[in-house]
Amino acid sequence: MSQTVLLAEDDRAIRHALERALTLEGYQVTAVADGVEALAQAHRTPPDVLVLDVMMPGIDGLQVCRVLRAEGDRTPILMLTALVETQDRIAGLDAGADDYVVKPFDVEEVFARLRALLRRTSEANGAPVDVPKQPQPPAPEPSGRLIEAAGLRMDPQARRAWRGGRELELTRTEFELLELLVRNAGIVLDHSTIYDRIWGYDFGPGSKNLAVYVGYLRRKLDEPGAPQLIHTVRGVGYVLREG
Repeated sequence: MSQTVLLAEDDRAIRHALERALTLEGYQVTAVADGVEALAQAHRTPPDVLVLDVMMPGIDGLQVCRVLRAEGDRTPILMLTALVETQDRIAGLDAGADDYVVKPFDVEEVFARLRALLRRTSEANGAPVDVPKQPQPPAPEPSGRLIEAAGLRMDPQARRAWRGGRELELTRTEFELLELLVRNAGIVLDHSTIYDRIWGYDFGPGSKNLAVYVGYLRRKLDEPGAPQLIHTVRGVGYVLREG
């Protein structure tokens, strides 16, 4: 069965062109023109993935994203945005989006990002839902499923992570990025390797996607007076280590 996409885009030309392209790619597409319709359709027939334009009249894409996440809906969300500033992209991640594409975009990039989102969702099927809990470290499991490095501990199966006794509230992409760094603590991972492992696609040297996610993850990890854990190796990539 083909996978379903809910597309919300107020620009008719972009909406029709993207709907046609996605349909030809094999997706079942429901296209709507605003956030109100998007929420109604998502509640009526939950899709496999949502593609939301950020700037829409009335209820915009960010508001749609916030409402769905507040309801506990974990459907992957790809944002379309003409806003290129880092703070604008961070706003989308804050709202609960999983990824974004900057306009004007190449439709092949949209396809690649959708494939990556859907693949990660498929791999995570059957895992416990990631619900925020009280900040208490878990008891070690006899199965040894916890992984630890640099004062962090993670439970990949339950998709939970802690720094010391503080539980971290992470999106799907943030969790997978942190897990990759923890499993390779002390090793410098280059940009191409991280893009391939997390997104399944290398978006090239001009992409700021990884830098945005690293910055957002640092905001959740870092504590006053404590050493920074994720370090930038200029021109290469990132490494997780204390100090």
